[in-house]
Amino acid sequence: MRLSGKTAVITGAARGLGRACAVRFAAEGADLLLMDIAQDVAGVPYPLGSRGQLAHTAALCEKAGGAVVAKVADVRDAADCQGVIDAALDRFGAVDVLVNNAGIAAPSGKVTHDITAAEWALMLDTDLSGAWRMMKAAAPAMVGQRAGSVINVSSTAGLVGYRHFAGYVTAKHGLIGLTKAAALDYAPLGVRVNALCPGSVRDDPVVEGRMLSEIARSLDVPVEEHEEIFVRDQPTNDLIEPADIAAAALWLASDDSRRVTGSVLTVDGGFTAR
Repeated sequence: MRLSGKTAVITGAARGLGRACAVRFAAEGADLLLMDIAQDVAGVPYPLGSRGQLAHTAALCEKAGGAVVAKVADVRDAADCQGVIDAALDRFGAVDVLVNNAGIAAPSGKVTHDITAAEWALMLDTDLSGAWRMMKAAAPAMVGQRAGSVINVSSTAGLVGYRHFAGYVTAKHGLIGLTKAAALDYAPLGVRVNALCPGSVRDDPVVEGRMLSEIARSLDVPVEEHEEIFVRDQPTNDLIEPADIAAAALWLASDDSRRVTGSVLTVDGGFTAR
């Protein structure tokens, strides 16, 4: 029960890595504020999480033993972000952990100069500025209690480049820069900020993940063959599981990592070691 007595806010919690982290955190004793936009977004060429999926995540967390509040909110909206933090404080009295997981993989699949201004703005507003808005809302409470852990879910795309993914790569690199700068800002105040960089994560049907298949679509990789193709680039010869990312996030959220801040934890099967 490494998170007993702690409250965690998780964005993008309806499915995928957000759900995996939420259920693991609940099993480790955390109370949870689960946030998701829970609807499709114009310009994103695939379905996003739904209200039903967010409710299902909440039910799984309750079954695992956590007290849960689920909120439909958009990380692109500052008022929504503040409202989520306020709701966590009203219900639980503290915000101890913030997992900035909400993000989109597309619009992608274009040479840099073919990206439209609207596509560029949507990607950065969601994947980078969304995390900043959530930190801006949560940090005063964490500073006030002189304790807190922020976990920014970046990607191997935050460490290396990928062809035809300039917007995504830029946002994820920026998220690592934000992590390091904020870690220095908050280190004297008891608040830790770290980045978590997943590699190619299998789209486990239990968490209803679909990020890897959408990346495959953007790269014109046949979806029925995408796992085999992505495995070829893995030194460990297998994909990362959502549970692997949840375990890493748990460590960063817990007091086991109390001396860790400004770090980038890569869970990629050795992909970026080459």
